[in-house]
Amino acid sequence: MSYLRLALCVVGVYSMFLLWAISQERLSVPFKSLDGQSSDKFRSAVFLGTCQSALSSLSALIYIVIRRKSGETFSQTLGLETEARTAPHPHNGNGKAVANGSAKPARSQRSALLLRFLQCSVFITTAAPFGFAALSFITYPAMVLGKSCKLVPVMLMNVVLYRRKFAPHKYLVVLMVTAGITIFMGFGSEQPKKGSGGAKDLTPYASLIGGAYLLINLVLDGATNSTQDEIFSRYKVSGQQMMFWINLFCTLLSVSLSVLPLPYIPVIHPTSGGHSELADAIAFIRTHPSVLMPLGQFALTGALGQLFIFETLQHFGSLTLVTITLTRKLFTMLLSVVVYKHQLTLGQWVGAGVVFAGISVEAFVKRKDVHAKRVVQEKEKAKIKNL
Repeated sequence: MSYLRLALCVVGVYSMFLLWAISQERLSVPFKSLDGQSSDKFRSAVFLGTCQSALSSLSALIYIVIRRKSGETFSQTLGLETEARTAPHPHNGNGKAVANGSAKPARSQRSALLLRFLQCSVFITTAAPFGFAALSFITYPAMVLGKSCKLVPVMLMNVVLYRRKFAPHKYLVVLMVTAGITIFMGFGSEQPKKGSGGAKDLTPYASLIGGAYLLINLVLDGATNSTQDEIFSRYKVSGQQMMFWINLFCTLLSVSLSVLPLPYIPVIHPTSGGHSELADAIAFIRTHPSVLMPLGQFALTGALGQLFIFETLQHFGSLTLVTITLTRKLFTMLLSVVVYKHQLTLGQWVGAGVVFAGISVEAFVKRKDVHAKRVVQEKEKAKIKNL
């Protein structure tokens, strides 16, 4: 049964996120208007995030309700009546816990947990427009490779926000990943496709601007992941419960932003000032109906893909998940090259190889550590039986 579940998780992650990647790249290129006279890019990144987070929250809610245990209250099902774990020592890099000496009241714990979920949602809602804006200045393969470097900002944010320390090999991984992405960006010559309003994309500093946007996106992603690690270390919540609350807060935040008549704000609200993003997004859909298919595909596959991610994490652990997501990103880049006919130079292939080699070192060391722990556990079990 476990092998069947693992196979389903792998197929689910691959199929959903490969389709998600195709739709995301499609949303970054121009769409023809109804009259066929012009083509424009869909620039409502907040509206895009609203669609995905709403479906993700709904799918997580359906999942945890279906898996609900008999006799469990709805509050328990949603993870609001959770016990706090022993607080980890801020300077302890191996994740071992020490007693915190006090127990918070249940209501205080619930408020603290919801605030952590809200913190993740703020990071995600802010990060998404920068990732979407980066695609106006860099190609999708460069975007995928950059997103593969998430280990760097995750480590940085863990050190800055929660004062954690890491093993020496992780710094080697960071060095390899940084060198690889630098090589990839330095040897690239392909430019992203332009829309009728994309004159600014022709600037010779496009790669630097796109790289800066991607860096901001990665730093915010790192802050999100480090906060999620902190939540899992302090509270007994499931991945699906976290998925529900974070996406619910993301939906509320993005809806609030999309209905406000914001002025022109680069990246966050790049459409014309004085109009709400929701109104601009609806107007764009009316004049460019071909955007509906990739928009729906993006939201649906992203929501279902998250369920497979958390299912894998819950039943098979982070090592298996790292292996799956690593190979998935590699195939995502290859699929993008094939489907959208990107031209990569030899130097870019070398850079990509260095990046994935660095990430593979991380996966190899994790596998070795897990194997060593299992050997120790088996020896301890054998000693107990002999006694």
